[in-house]
Amino acid sequence: MTTTFSNLLKSAGLLSALTAAPALGQDAKQFATEKAAVQVDTIASGLDNPWSVEVLPDGAYIVTELGGTLRIIRDGTASEPISGVPEVARQGQGGLLDVALDPKFAENRTLFLSMSVADGNGNGTAIVRAALSDDGQSLAQVQEIFRMNKFTGKGQHFGSRIVIAPDGNLFFGIGDRGERDRAQDMQDHAGAVLRIKPDGSIPADNPYADGKAGLAELWSKGHRNPQGIIIDPENGHLLTVEHGARGGDEINAPEPGKNYGWPVITFGKDYSGAAIGVGQSADGYEQPLHYWDPSIAPGALDVYRGDMFPQWNGSVLVAALKFELLSRLERDQSGAVTAEERLFEGEFGRIRDVKVAPDGAILMVTDGDDGALLRVSASNRS
Repeated sequence: MTTTFSNLLKSAGLLSALTAAPALGQDAKQFATEKAAVQVDTIASGLDNPWSVEVLPDGAYIVTELGGTLRIIRDGTASEPISGVPEVARQGQGGLLDVALDPKFAENRTLFLSMSVADGNGNGTAIVRAALSDDGQSLAQVQEIFRMNKFTGKGQHFGSRIVIAPDGNLFFGIGDRGERDRAQDMQDHAGAVLRIKPDGSIPADNPYADGKAGLAELWSKGHRNPQGIIIDPENGHLLTVEHGARGGDEINAPEPGKNYGWPVITFGKDYSGAAIGVGQSADGYEQPLHYWDPSIAPGALDVYRGDMFPQWNGSVLVAALKFELLSRLERDQSGAVTAEERLFEGEFGRIRDVKVAPDGAILMVTDGDDGALLRVSASNRS
C-alpha cells in the first residue's frame, strides 16, 4: 500500500491507525559494524514528520509529530492523536518538537514538550508542562512554563530538545532564529542553551540569575541552532549538537556563562561561500569538542551507556539528516573525540532523533511524511 493510498483511506475513515509494523525480527535488516553485528527493526511506519521519541514505563513509545500531534506506539501501532496538546505554529522548521519525561513520570505522569508557538509578532519557541492521562489518550494540567522573549516571522532555527538533569531542572536549546547576531545578544533567548526549574522559575545558581548581565534563563550563548542536548549519565556532562552553516556543525559541552562563538567564530562558511565572523577562534569564545566539514545536518545526540553494546560504551551517537546516517563518535578518557564510524548511510532516510532505550537498544526516528520508528539491537544471526 502506498503512502498516498493509505492517507486516502484514513481521510475516508476506513483506516484509523497508522501502518502496523511486522513483529520484531521479521524483515529486519542486518549490518556488520566495526565492533558489533546489529539488526534494525521497524517498530512503526507512516508517521507524519516525527521529531522525537521517548520510552514509557510500560515499554510503549511516545512520539511527537511536527504538525502538532502526539501519539503512543504500542505493539507496532500508533494511537490516535493524544488530545490536549496546545496549538503549534507549523511553519518551516517549527511545530511540535521534543518530548521529555519527568524522572518520576511513573508516579506523576508529567511530561514536557517543546514547540513553536505564534503571537502577533510572529513565532518562537515555548516549553509546556502537562500530565498524560492514565489511559494515554489526553493531556491535562497543561501549562506553558517558558516562552522566548523575541518572536519573528522567520521559520528556522527553533532548536529545541529538552534534557532533564538529576536535580529536576530542564536544559534546552534555542537557535538564532535565522538572525545570527541574536546569538550574541545577552538580552535575547535566541542562540542559547537555557536552564529553568520544572515550574518555569529560575534556578538560583544560573549564571545570570539576577538578570543584570544577561537574561536569567541563560546558561550559555553563541549557539547557532542546537537541536540535540543530552546529559551523560556516567559523569553528568552536558553535551549539545548544533547545526552550523556550511561546514560548521558542532558538538559542544556548554558550561555556565560561557560563549560558544556563533557568529563571531565558526568552522563553517555562509551558504554563498563567504566567510563568517573573524575566523575559527578568538579570545573569549569556546572551541567545540568536534565539528564536521562537510556538514552532516545533525538532528539529535545521545551517549551510549547500556548493556547491549558494551563495546560502544561512552560513544556519542549523532542522528544526521543530510547524509542519512547515524554517526558513532569514540572518545578518550578526557572526552576528546578520537574516531568516527558512520552507520546505516542512505539505508533509512533522514534520521531525526536517536535515543538509547532502557534495555540498551538504540531507537531512531526518521524524518518525512512517511517517517518511521526504528530499533537497533544486537544481531540475532548465529
